[in-house]
Amino acid sequence: MNKSVFYLLLALLCRNADIVSAQYADLRNMKNAVSIIPDEGYCDQPYVVKTLSREWLCVITTGPGGESQKGQHVCAIISSDQGKSWSKPIDIEKATDQMSSWATPYVTPYGRIYVFYNYNGDAVFNTPDGKPISNSALLGWYCYKYSDDNGRTWSERYRLPLRKTTVDYMNNWKGEAQLFWGISKPVEIGKSMYFALTKMGRYHADVGEGWFFKSDNIATEKNPEKLNWQLLPDGEQGLSTAGLGLVQEEHNIVGLNSGGLYCVYRTNEGFPAQSYSKDGGKTWTKPEFMTYEPGGQVVKNPRACPRLFKCANGKYLLWYHNHNQVVRWQHRNPAWVSGGVEKDGVIHWSQPEILLYETDSSARMSYPDLIEENGKFWITETQKEVAAVHAIDPLLLEGLWKQATFKTIARSGLIAEKHDLTTTSEITVPKLPDLNAGGFAIDLWLHFNELKPGEILLDNLDSRGKGMSVTITDRRTLAVTLHDGKQTSSWDTDPGVIQTGKPQHVVFIVDGGPNIITTVVNGKLCDGGRYRPFGWTWFSGGLADINTSSPLKISPAGQNQIKNIRVYNRYLTTSEAIGSFRAGIE
Repeated sequence: MNKSVFYLLLALLCRNADIVSAQYADLRNMKNAVSIIPDEGYCDQPYVVKTLSREWLCVITTGPGGESQKGQHVCAIISSDQGKSWSKPIDIEKATDQMSSWATPYVTPYGRIYVFYNYNGDAVFNTPDGKPISNSALLGWYCYKYSDDNGRTWSERYRLPLRKTTVDYMNNWKGEAQLFWGISKPVEIGKSMYFALTKMGRYHADVGEGWFFKSDNIATEKNPEKLNWQLLPDGEQGLSTAGLGLVQEEHNIVGLNSGGLYCVYRTNEGFPAQSYSKDGGKTWTKPEFMTYEPGGQVVKNPRACPRLFKCANGKYLLWYHNHNQVVRWQHRNPAWVSGGVEKDGVIHWSQPEILLYETDSSARMSYPDLIEENGKFWITETQKEVAAVHAIDPLLLEGLWKQATFKTIARSGLIAEKHDLTTTSEITVPKLPDLNAGGFAIDLWLHFNELKPGEILLDNLDSRGKGMSVTITDRRTLAVTLHDGKQTSSWDTDPGVIQTGKPQHVVFIVDGGPNIITTVVNGKLCDGGRYRPFGWTWFSGGLADINTSSPLKISPAGQNQIKNIRVYNRYLTTSEAIGSFRAGIE
């Protein structure tokens, strides 16, 4: 069955269900989409704004072929029921005109909807030496249209004054044609509107720089001929720096509560970049690799869109992929989310949670948008052939924003607990869920005087080796191993994070939704550090029942080194694991 048809059938089956509640469906599972957004085959950047008529207007790049093939154009699609159903696509640009792509929408306070997009107005299809190019969507004019009837009809086309700078004169066409695109939705700062774009100095996506359009009168001026446009930063060089590589692209921004701007963008170094502006985009701090806290742990992300959002509560969200495997366009599943809280004009980011997943690890989800309405959250995403809307559990997001102060031990799903193991050789653990449907977590407080490779701390293995165990590896890490009698999966903490001579808090989280094992050590989710690109791993979807008739045996080494143990019959969130760490040893 065609993938899009499969997802459509799933969406139709759950359309009348209340999937905002996680009681019946894992909202993180891509198959539990609220709806599939209509398209013509290829689909990209499904960005949504709420109109004054209380509808959702989605703008999307679509076409009958693949990305950047003939017929690609931008459309509008309307929903009057919070994304459960959609109108037929409405052409903003026709498929028979020059290629149009990657629209970003903006709604003025008086209700006009603007859409900004690429348009190959000069019909450039070859390099200067006559060779055909494969991606003409990146070339041409930056254009816009507007709608005064909530997206039903659209104005004539207008062209933005995209001034030429050094990077344009470096490109294959020496500035006669410009290379650029944008993934940044416009934001309002005071009375002005801003949005980011990326210019490139080499076809087709290399030597990137960030630039920012500003209009100080678009919110009130109804004559499009009288709109004021300014391209920032001042000068000839856009936002970039030599130390972060040639690939610096997909710049996107949010406005800060303190009045400044914050920009994040992707690189090909395995880490996104960040920069701040305190003067309305005229100047920016030197871009640096993004960190969770100033000067702290570096955020990992491949060459994929790290998308910023600001919520109604004045806090922030970051969509990204939480690894630095540098493989072109791949490994965009699952999508992770981090929550940001602003302190003294700087955003402090939480440890992440899995936001969306597809059980097929080769799936690629990207270019999301966030919709917030009456305390509810939805996110759109695309896999280039299927774009969908997903409900997001607001409690998941609240957990991210409260991580810094959360000091609570989870009690839901707690099926075994022991605080003094010095004289305990075994613990009775009720049956764990099958891993093809459920999950579990082991929460440990330990104290090591020495890490001895090969020591088994606890296990319930039977004579066939079925069950689970926690051991010290030859890399001086802690590993959990799962075996259902046929298949085995194992994963360990990041090298170097387990310390001796002081209490250590370790949580193994086995999540049977995405089939992923994560570890949280001393309040931080392992991300691989400098030693490996991933701090988490997939386990086989065939791994199922790891229960045995044996109790959970605590070895003599475990009796001496494990201080507390809790076992849960569900996966814990990262935030819950951190809350347990902050609560301390009971």
